[in-house]
Parts: sequence; structure tokens; C-alpha cells
Amino acid sequence: MRIVAVVVAYNRRDLLLGTLDGLAAQSRPPDAVLVVDNASTDDSAQLAGQHPVVDEVLRLSRNTGGAGGFCAGLAHALMSHGAGAVWLMDDDTAPTPTALYELEKAWRGYPGKVTLACSRVVWTDGRIHPMNSQRRRLLVSRRERFKARQVDAIPIRTGSFVSLLVDGHEAWRHLLPRAAYFIWNDDLDYSARLLRNGAGILVSASVTVHRTRQFAGAMDDPGERFFFEVRNKLWTYLKSTAFGPIEGMIYFLYTLRGWSHAIRRAPDRSVVWRGLRRGLWAGLMSRPQPSAEVLADQTSVAAEIAAIDSRNRRP
Repeated sequence: MRIVAVVVAYNRRDLLLGTLDGLAAQSRPPDAVLVVDNASTDDSAQLAGQHPVVDEVLRLSRNTGGAGGFCAGLAHALMSHGAGAVWLMDDDTAPTPTALYELEKAWRGYPGKVTLACSRVVWTDGRIHPMNSQRRRLLVSRRERFKARQVDAIPIRTGSFVSLLVDGHEAWRHLLPRAAYFIWNDDLDYSARLLRNGAGILVSASVTVHRTRQFAGAMDDPGERFFFEVRNKLWTYLKSTAFGPIEGMIYFLYTLRGWSHAIRRAPDRSVVWRGLRRGLWAGLMSRPQPSAEVLADQTSVAAEIAAIDSRNRRP
């Protein structure tokens, strides 16, 4: 299986260096490493271009957010690098030396077809990171649990872009990550669409460190980004094929609890309330623009994005 690692970077050159060093130290190295630079104003792109593990730096002309970066990177990995599988991660991800080896081992050992596999995400002190807790699949059959146990894994319904290994064939069969999301919940929507009818596993032996500044969940102090949380969740639950009606309603109830937590604990509640109002309006009154249109000005990958998404016309 030809595995291409895709790292999305923006103005965090020191963290990016740690990510690239982690990729260079893999016991099972990726077959190619692609760094997508979101028009960084520091020397992230230059650093990536000089790192020995990197095969290509894809420089975008503007900051398209994590969503745009993963959309462009996944399309480019599939069409220009011949990826059989794509390993997606942010530039604050530090994969441990056996992270990819364990993902591939579980992938090959699983008694059935795997659509995506995720690493166990920890913080710098080894605790499970609250920001990247994958949603477990509801009403998992005994057979699904048994198959996952064969490779020391857990069946999941969604995954995180902190370390997500996606089957290339399945990636071709679905829309790419939605660039319109810009930041937050793009991985929720994308992984949920892939796993609507596919098998996803969380591989406990594959460990990745998410090097955030604090040990905290996304809703502990979202600030102005709460707008994207609200809008994008509504887009996912109401205007995407990610979840069925009943399943989506159950997960949305958990979302409401998270929003309540964000409002209660916000240092400045006015900021969160403003984001909630704006997000509700945008999420209910609009739909995400197709990625091929959002990234039409990115001439280096626009045709690749359009070629993949034009094959998959469902919203």
C-alpha cells in the first residue's frame, strides 16, 4: 500500500519541524510526504522544502484554513502522488516512531475492509487529549466489536485530522473535505461521510502527540472561533450526508451539551453568544459552497479538486 503523508501547515514552523522529524523517524516510513503550506508568513514553507523527509511542498496563495489545506492536499496526494492511502495530520501533530507501522498493521490484520484508521491521540504528558476523542459508533454489533478486537482496536464513527489514515479508493468515491468549513469540524464531516457505510477503527497501539498549548477541549475557551463550531456543526447535521436522521439527532444532543459548556465557562460570554447567533444564522440559512468553487483560485490544485468532486455530486 503506497501511503502518502499530508501535513497542513500555517505559521507554526517550530511545531512543523517536530512533525517532520516525527515522520522521518517512522519505523515504517511513508512512501511520500506532502506539506501543504497555507500561505504562511513565517519560513514554514522554506523549512519544509529543506527537510529531507519532504517530497513536495504545495504552496497555496492564501490561507484556506485547515479545511482548504486538507482538501487540496488529499486531492493532490491521490492524483499526483498515486496514493493508495493518505495519512492526514496537522502541523502540531507529533507521531511516535511506530504510529504508521501500527496503523498499517491493524489495517492489514482487520478481518474485512477498513475505510479509515485513527491513532490514539495524547497530550504532551501522555494523557488522552480531550480535543480529539473520536466518536464511537452507536449500536455496534457484536461482530463489529469482535473484528476490531482482533487488531486491538475500537469501532468508531468519526475521526480526527490529527492522525487519520484514509483508504485512497474510498477517498475517490466521496467528496473531499469541505473547504468552505475553513476551520473546525471539517474532519467530523469528512470522516462521518466516509464511515456512513464504511468501517473505521481507533488503533490503540498507534500513538500520536497533539502539541496544543494547553490540555483542554475545543469548547473550553473557543473565543471567536465558536462561530465556525456552530455553523459547521449545523452544516454537518442538517445539510450533509454524514449522518442519518436518528443518528444525527443523538450526536447533536451531545453537541448542545458542548455548546452549553462553552457558554458557561467562557471568560467573555459576549464573544461566545455573538458566535452562537452568527453561527446559527449562517448554518441555517446557507449551505457550504462546493470545494472546487472555494478553491478555484488555487491554480496548482483546482483542476484536481474539481476532477474528484465532480465524480461525487451528492451534497
